Amino acid sequence: MPEATLHFPPDFRWGCATAAHQVEGGNTNNDWYAWEQGEGHIYGGQKSGQACDWWRNAEADLERAARMGHNAHRMSVEWSRIEPSEGKWNEAAIDRYRQMLRFMRERNMEPMVTLHHFTTPLWLAEQGGWENPKIISRFERFAARVIGSLGEFCDLWVTINEPVLYALLGYASGSPRDEMHHQLTFPPGKHDFDLAIKVVENLCLGHGAAYYAIRHIQPHARIGVAHNMQYYEPLYPRSLLDRFVIGRRERLMNRSGLDATLRGHIPRLVGSRRVRELANTSDFIGLNYYMRVVLTFDSSSPGTLFSRQVFPPGAEISDLNYGEVYPEGIYHLLKRISGYGKPIYITEIGLPDADDDRRPAFLVTHLRQVWKAVMQNIPVMGYYHWTLVDNFEWAEGWNLRFGLIGLDPETQERKMRRSGELYSEICKTNALTSDMVQRYAPELMDSLFPG
Repeated sequence: MPEATLHFPPDFRWGCATAAHQVEGGNTNNDWYAWEQGEGHIYGGQKSGQACDWWRNAEADLERAARMGHNAHRMSVEWSRIEPSEGKWNEAAIDRYRQMLRFMRERNMEPMVTLHHFTTPLWLAEQGGWENPKIISRFERFAARVIGSLGEFCDLWVTINEPVLYALLGYASGSPRDEMHHQLTFPPGKHDFDLAIKVVENLCLGHGAAYYAIRHIQPHARIGVAHNMQYYEPLYPRSLLDRFVIGRRERLMNRSGLDATLRGHIPRLVGSRRVRELANTSDFIGLNYYMRVVLTFDSSSPGTLFSRQVFPPGAEISDLNYGEVYPEGIYHLLKRISGYGKPIYITEIGLPDADDDRRPAFLVTHLRQVWKAVMQNIPVMGYYHWTLVDNFEWAEGWNLRFGLIGLDPETQERKMRRSGELYSEICKTNALTSDMVQRYAPELMDSLFPG
């Protein structure tokens, strides 16, 4: 068989995505640390603890990433370290983040920095967190301080990670994401859908305030939001009711964040509220994609917008029933969101696979779909795999292993997985080749490279 190669654009960004609380260790001053102490909040009663020990030694893993050929890395800063009490700034913490970013730059890795990735300082959570509109000005002030201090090394910013999902998991107790295993719940663990929608509004307004603050300090900055999007399909395509619930899910989960930060329409339970100054406050779209969700109408489930998730016969399901692996979903979503006319970064994409027996194929099949989108002139700028090293997966604890590098959280021992070796080859060559597929996922050869 002749060699076949799928080339990516010369300036394409290859990297991994991480979040501060999940990798740093020793974060004891935010709402997630407090949440971990409560009984039944984390699967198996586990705690983040030392995490991946990045606060003391992030450089070791970043060096591994550089040797793997990564030319980019997405990370977040921990608000509670930088502003441990209201109006008090920790210069030592700011300097530590400067060290990390400088280290990346010295190894030709472009940083993408997220300002809020699910954690809120305790002092702010005690004031009501994102329920309290006062947080908007607090977040604006925080963003200005971070950009003023770290802008020397970074001009690519994500203001907020997954605002809609964050609000639903924390304020509507997971609704409308109906899990097929145990319930995922984030702090503060409330059960109020109306409140969740209000929190979405405050998050969107917080993003807008931060956008203008960043733009003022760093006029050339590129600023966006990382949106969690699932590819929805009806169980019965001819069913009007199934198509109805798909439409409602699509509007809330996939479009509301985009419509808020690009068109200035903040979602309400019915309709939306126009906020003119929010329009066009994203320079790019961040897409976090993990799964397809197949839904059918269920009149007994108002908390999930009258829908019920099902796994179709033959569906490939990831560890702990996390979700259905569906490579074509990334292509369909990229095509759909390209209509907003903005550059797109795949800010998270990955597979929980403790045995690493399916992740090589996952990389191959999903990158094949990304390449297909690129070949159709969809402006995909980069691919940030979730994640570099096994980390603390929020309510799932240490039970979902997403890392290209395996981690024993007790000993901090690391082991490169075969998927990490494959991803390294892809990054270094800026391409996916039939030779790589033959060596890492030979079962895919006939379907991807026939003949």
